[in-house]
Order: sequence, then C-alpha cells, then structure tokens
Amino acid sequence: MPTTAGSQALKGSHPRHDSFVARRLREAGAVLLGKTNLSEWANFRSFHSSSGWSALGGQCRNPYALDRSPGGSSSGTGAAIAANLAVIGVGTETDGSIVNPASSCSLVGIKPTVGLVSRSGIIPISRTQDTAGPMARTVRDAALLLGVMAGVDPDDTATKVSEGKARTDYTSGLDADGLKGARLGVARRYFGGHPKVRRHMEAEIARLKDLGATLIDPLEMDLPDLGNAKNQILLYEFKAGLKEYLANLGRDAPVRTLKELIEYNERHAGEEMPHFGQENFLDAEKKGPLTDKPYLEALEKREKFTKAFDEVFVKNRLDAMIAPTNSPPWLIDLVNGDQLAAPPGTSSPAAVTGFPHITVPAGYISGLPVGLSFLGRAYSEPALIRLAYAYEQATHHRVPPKLLPTARVDP
Repeated sequence: MPTTAGSQALKGSHPRHDSFVARRLREAGAVLLGKTNLSEWANFRSFHSSSGWSALGGQCRNPYALDRSPGGSSSGTGAAIAANLAVIGVGTETDGSIVNPASSCSLVGIKPTVGLVSRSGIIPISRTQDTAGPMARTVRDAALLLGVMAGVDPDDTATKVSEGKARTDYTSGLDADGLKGARLGVARRYFGGHPKVRRHMEAEIARLKDLGATLIDPLEMDLPDLGNAKNQILLYEFKAGLKEYLANLGRDAPVRTLKELIEYNERHAGEEMPHFGQENFLDAEKKGPLTDKPYLEALEKREKFTKAFDEVFVKNRLDAMIAPTNSPPWLIDLVNGDQLAAPPGTSSPAAVTGFPHITVPAGYISGLPVGLSFLGRAYSEPALIRLAYAYEQATHHRVPPKLLPTARVDP
C-alpha cells in the first residue's frame, strides 16, 4: 500500500517491501484492513498544524464530538479504533503521537521502549525517539498486539538492544489485583493547568490508593533543563533519516531529499499548505550532518536528562509514575491550528528518554475523553501493562462514542 505521510508529494509511493511491523502482523494472521489518515508528516511540518489534517486525507474528526480534534499524529488510528472500524490499530510516536490520540479517543495506547519495536519501513522523524505501538479499546488487546510487534530486526539496529528483553506474550501478567503493593509516583509537574483535569485526577488518584497502591505524592523530580536540545535532535535526525528513507524507495521516489520536498510544497502550496506552512522543514534543511557539534551537544544533554529521569525511579523504588495524559480534546481550528488547553506535557519525558508510556481511559469531562498515564523505566512494559490492566478492570471508564456533533457542556 502507498506510504505517504499524508503528503501529495508521496502520493502513489509504494515501498519495495512490507515494514517489519506489517510483516509480523501478517505472519500472526492479522487481517490488514488498510491505512488511516494522520497528521501530515506526523505533525512535524509546522508549528501551527491541525492534528488529523493531511493534504491527502483531509481533516480527521473525534468520534466523541465531531467538532473536536482526534489528537495526533496517529489521528486516524485513534478515531477508527474508537469508532469500532477495527479491533486494533498501530500508531507511531516521536512525542505524544500514540498516547495523545489514544487519550483523546478514549483508548489504550502503548508507546514502547524505543528499540522494542522496529521502525524499518516507517517514514522517520527521529532515530532517537521514533517507535510504533499498539492502540486498542482494552489493555488486553493492546498487550496482545505488542507481543506480535516486538522483536529484533536486522534492518533497525536500535532493536539489537532489546534482544532477550522483548516478549511474544505481554498478556501473561494481566492481574486485576495488580495495583496492590505497587509504588506509584504522582508526577504533579506534568499535571498542567486545566482545573477540571486536575480535579478529575484527584478522584482517580484516590481510587488507585483504594486499590492498594502506595502513592509517593508529590513526586520530587530534580531534572536538568533540556533547553532546545530535543528540538535540535529532531531537526537534525529528520533531515538525515528522510534522505535515507527516500533513497531506499528506489528510482521511482517522487522526491529524494528534504530540499526537494520543500520545493514541491512551495510549487503546490494551494493543495499542500492551505492552512499552515512548513517552518519545521525549513529549519531542518538548515542543519548539517549528524557529526555537527550542536547535534552532539544536544545528545549529551538528552543523556544527562535520561539518567536523571531514571534515577527518580530508582531513588523512590517506583513501579511507575502517573499523571494525566492530556487535556480534553480541543476544537478543530484550521485557522489557528491546534489549541491545546494547558497540556500536561506527560508524553515528553518518556519520548526524550525512550522509556515506555501507557495511557488508559480515565473518564470524561463534558463527554470528552481524558486518560491516565503510567510511565516506567526502559523495558518495563510488563509491569506497566499489569498496572494499567488493574486500573482498567477496577474502573471500566470507557464508553463507546456516539458521533455527537459537539460536546455537551457540564455545569
């Protein structure tokens, strides 16, 4: 099937081979119904993009309220699975692109440890942060899918580190009493400024305590300032990774470099850029090779942050950190782009470190979904899945969407 990032520039671009993930799914007997829309170029083209919009697919909508965003960048996967168009789906994430649409569409989303799931065949942004992961309506379904997706791939060197750590079955540890005795750090620095989300989460935190968890609240976190290191890494790696991906498409690649892609978008601005531009592309094109000093310095900052973040788990003997995944889905706005209402930013620490992150439906605010996040150390997916399953079974928060035209307003 064509792999396009939602861009007209890659329309009709057929890879030579299935991705590692698609191949594993076929081998396991999955029926691949098709591909879904996404935020074009995984929301990496512009600062003012609208999640769920692409030049090829148009604007994807949230099945809980059709005037609300489905989140991004795996927007179509979130909307399709929430609306029962398929049982399970695959999303990809660089920072929030699995957990944000999963939370916004009342789904379970698993952002695995980077290296647990191969990225070969996936249009890249960052070799440091990219991963694919499951999106499903239940923790069990997501865990089943992760067992199929995980594994070492010779075409993705990052997966070599996961040898002996990847499992073929992530459902064996599912336990409805899995929260008893668990040590959970309440990461209030990621609670954001949305008052209704904060109030809602207090009730969920109390529920976790009632279910037997020991809460470290608030969790003290002394983390170094990343500055703009994360953005620098993404810009450098996107330019290099895209060039490599396009080269592997062969002679028929519609564009071959980021420069050619930028020029294509300028020539076809009416189709490609009617609502927002390509500022990120322009910034990335200015970057040099991955041997540049600014890039290497940014990687050093990331490494220091990762060590400090990991130390929080060790020092507090945590099974997981918890925080709200995101604010309720915002109104779709093609003029101003995404209008995230005081987002908690929960996805960023797991994205930067490459650590796993699971979101589970945690209820609704004015009928709009919110999620609870469980963050862990590298390769702690089995523990996070156990905790997420216990919370899911105790709460059963998720209700199917009704495709309402707009959200109701609670008093």
